[in-house]
Amino acid sequence: MGKLFGTDGVRGEANRYPMNAEIAFAIGQAVVYVLKKTHNRPKIVIGKDTRISGYMLESSLESGITSMGGYPYLLGVLPTPGIAFVAQSMRADAGIVISASHNPYQDNGIKIFSGSGFKLSDEQEEAIEDLMLSNTLHTLVPAVRDMGQAYRLDDVHGRYIVFLKNTFPRDLSIEGMKIVIDAANGATYKVAPDAFWELGADLEVIHNTPNGININDKCGSQYTDDLKKKVVESGAAIGLAFDGDGDRLIAVDEKGREITGDQILLICAKALKEQGRLKNDLLVGTVMSNLGLRVACRKYGFKYHASNVGDRYVLEDMMRLGSVIGGEESGHMIFLDHHTTGDGIITAMQLIAAMIRSGKPISELAGLMDIYPQKLINVDVKSKPDISTVPQITRVIEAVEKKLGDEGRVLVRYSGTQRMCRVMVEGPSDEVTEKHCKEIADVIRNMLG
Repeated sequence: MGKLFGTDGVRGEANRYPMNAEIAFAIGQAVVYVLKKTHNRPKIVIGKDTRISGYMLESSLESGITSMGGYPYLLGVLPTPGIAFVAQSMRADAGIVISASHNPYQDNGIKIFSGSGFKLSDEQEEAIEDLMLSNTLHTLVPAVRDMGQAYRLDDVHGRYIVFLKNTFPRDLSIEGMKIVIDAANGATYKVAPDAFWELGADLEVIHNTPNGININDKCGSQYTDDLKKKVVESGAAIGLAFDGDGDRLIAVDEKGREITGDQILLICAKALKEQGRLKNDLLVGTVMSNLGLRVACRKYGFKYHASNVGDRYVLEDMMRLGSVIGGEESGHMIFLDHHTTGDGIITAMQLIAAMIRSGKPISELAGLMDIYPQKLINVDVKSKPDISTVPQITRVIEAVEKKLGDEGRVLVRYSGTQRMCRVMVEGPSDEVTEKHCKEIADVIRNMLG
């Protein structure tokens, strides 16, 4: 058994190692055993997205938790940030999310939140993983009388919707605003429309009929073609695309053009600055953020910090540096004034609030930032050796960096959740950027594909 936890919990193809019933059972047991050191009868909330494999993993986790003396509370389908919220509001000892986020339906994943709503630290995950790999869990189970019981909670949607609505400023109104939502056939398919409807929006909703295998399928934050069409057809003010587990948002303006996570971050950070609420005058992005974001931050008078890729690293840097807003170009954004983790619906509400306050259409706000030409190629790889140990790859990267000089940059990194290497190049023109990106990707494909 190799290392299980990646940058976002355990993830893989469902019903295959490591995303099978046995591993889910062992995670349930190990989490309870670790928690028992500080909590006698650990309470753990479990939620999931709409994947067909979620039922199997939910049952296995429930069994593992109860066998070790824990008390699982089953929430059913709920966005990842909703599960973190319930864990915190219930004063649970942990929250477990069954989801593979924006991945296709064949994949699934398990990630764990602490009772405070934050993701577990690397050290806590290591303790759980070490316990699982030690093959001793079966010797640690309690007597039958000390086993736990499972409960199902039926009112979590209502609780979460109240929490979401309270993040929208009370002095503003979206009464009658035409909004189109793409729920990605995922975890937001009920909650997002209900929350915006209760705030008075005039809604159209697409991709909100999950069947277990259509999550993220040509819909949601990674595929906005249907949303663009629907926004233009309906004359909507904005389109909102969530991913499968609801922690990301990509928006579409009234002209049917996609607005990136970087543009959303800038719009919201500038609005906070104007209200005097941009703590420490700081926005946290990542090394993958577009160069244009850094330039725009300087232009509007606040600082920018680039963290490593991954929402846990963004959050760590936000807390360390005292920032209230941070996120990724992919649409994963954290508003620490409102929640402990990235929440696509909260992001949408803050974006719409910024739009209303400005009195400008979202297309005009998107123009606050110039997007530098950027090309990203994902290369499937069979292994993930340290890039610096493969001379053919380092040579081509150095050659491209030399050609670009001060007019661009290169970033090559492995995905934390898939067997994939991401090649990102920014440059002075689309043509130059694409040429150099393909050049590097071809070498990686030859060496590692």
